[in-house]
Formats: sequence, C-alpha cells, structure tokens
Amino acid sequence: MEYIVQDFLILVPVLYVLGLFLKGTPKVPNWLIPWIIGVLGVALGFGIGGFNVTAAIQGILAAAAAVYGNQLWKQVVNGINEKKEDR
Repeated sequence: MEYIVQDFLILVPVLYVLGLFLKGTPKVPNWLIPWIIGVLGVALGFGIGGFNVTAAIQGILAAAAAVYGNQLWKQVVNGINEKKEDR
C-alpha cells in the first residue's frame, strides 16, 4: 500500500530543501520550521492535486517524511560523532 502517491513524492525533497533554507535563516525559530513545512506541504499539495482533502493529506505526509528524514539524518550523524568522541 502506498501512503504517498507518486505524483506527490517530489514534495519530499522540495520540502526538505526548504527546511534547510529555513534552518539557515536566523529570524526563523527552530520550533516553527516543522509548522512552516507542514503548511507549505499542504499548499504545494493543493497545487499538484487540486483543492481537495486527498491533496492536503498528501502534502502533510510529504512534510512529515521530509521532517522525519531530516531528524533521522541528524540522529545518525550525532550518533557517529558521539562514538568518535568516546574513543
């Protein structure tokens, strides 16, 4: 079963990169970034799928995947760095 429809998969890397840009913006607090990514995901979902519930859900799923991917990457890198420091 597919959760993110193929047409909406492009949103995941787009939202990930937008999140990286937001992270580099000093005036945007970190706690706000996932909210912005979520809103952008829904808006871009509407742009791809039209104004309907399915497009909104797909946008939210893509935003969740982008934020999760970012957190997963950070945790892996932090874990590797911690192991290096323990040596």
